Amino acid sequence: MRVLVVEHEAGAPAALLGQWLQQAGADLDVRRPYAGDDLPDTLDDHDALLVLGGSMGAHDDADHWWLEPTKALVRRAAEERVTTLGVCLGHQLAAVALGGRSARNPAGQQLGLLPVGWTWAVHDDPLFAAAPGAAGRGLHWNDDVVVEQPPGTVVLALAPGGELQVARYAPTVWGVQLHPEVDEAIVRGWHEEDPDRHAEGVVGPVLAAVTEARDELERSWRPLAEQLVALARQPREAYP
Repeated sequence: MRVLVVEHEAGAPAALLGQWLQQAGADLDVRRPYAGDDLPDTLDDHDALLVLGGSMGAHDDADHWWLEPTKALVRRAAEERVTTLGVCLGHQLAAVALGGRSARNPAGQQLGLLPVGWTWAVHDDPLFAAAPGAAGRGLHWNDDVVVEQPPGTVVLALAPGGELQVARYAPTVWGVQLHPEVDEAIVRGWHEEDPDRHAEGVVGPVLAAVTEARDELERSWRPLAEQLVALARQPREAYP
């Protein structure tokens, strides 16, 4: 079971999500286009697609050449019923690829462990149906959000401010605005890359909360990786 992973920058790897996917039996084909890797034109050699987060915007194609090819892969995944998950920027790219729009959140940056506002639709969702009983919180570290949903979007969760938090954009394409993949070391790295961004004393409690909640977060989000692998192993014709 082979997963194509699009990594947008070194500080935002697949991390825990990648480990869980491998432990569930997946082989990761990690492409780092910012470092010179190419992206395939098709998904013929892959069973699933994982698009990670990054500091750029989903509409910044002119500054990051690989964003449009990534969106093209999402469109192909939707057409060909390839199991796909977008995380943070990946969530926004999936929305834009399928006809939506992303922009800065008018309410400001989302930062910290936020409640996951599951909707009733999640109970019938092929990927997230197992999550609501366990996943009560998720780490957010984002400025942009999806402000226009693609046609046919199924809202699976809303953030406390009403922003789209988890969605199914197509029968096999999902997005999560939160970060199920990160640990405290990655969060610390994000802060150190831009130390003047946050007022003194803001990030420390976030780090402490992530450290304290590590077991909870793993129990909550490991099933996501396991179910993604299970879905990717199904025949593509099994999806409606």
